[in-house]
Amino acid sequence: QVQLVEFGGGLVQAGGSLRLSCAASGGTLSLQIMGWFRQAPGKEREFVASITRSGIGSSYADSGKGRFTVSRDNANNRVYLQMNGLKPEDTAVYYCAATAKDYWLGFSSSQDRYDYWGQGTQVTVST
Repeated sequence: QVQLVEFGGGLVQAGGSLRLSCAASGGTLSLQIMGWFRQAPGKEREFVASITRSGIGSSYADSGKGRFTVSRDNANNRVYLQMNGLKPEDTAVYYCAATAKDYWLGFSSSQDRYDYWGQGTQVTVST
């Protein structure tokens, strides 16, 4: 059974940076697309970014384009989300997700495409 654990959340001032990490264990060779989602207080969980198994393809929500970068290290079963230029509206619990199915990247923003989820890590951006 695949397990995902997120690291790297915390409190940062607006304009600052954070790098989130997601460590995968158990059955990781089967993982294809991995993604990041977030949920702000009182809001629905939303897509942030995703990356293919090869790392060549990636997709971003408009809110993070130009500020966030998703990357992947298959040798160490890790996926990362580098977040720069953070804004107060980026405050949320960030979740790592993964699927063992080889979907078209264009489907990766849909939560129901993912089989595995982490427990989340809190990111708080202060003004």
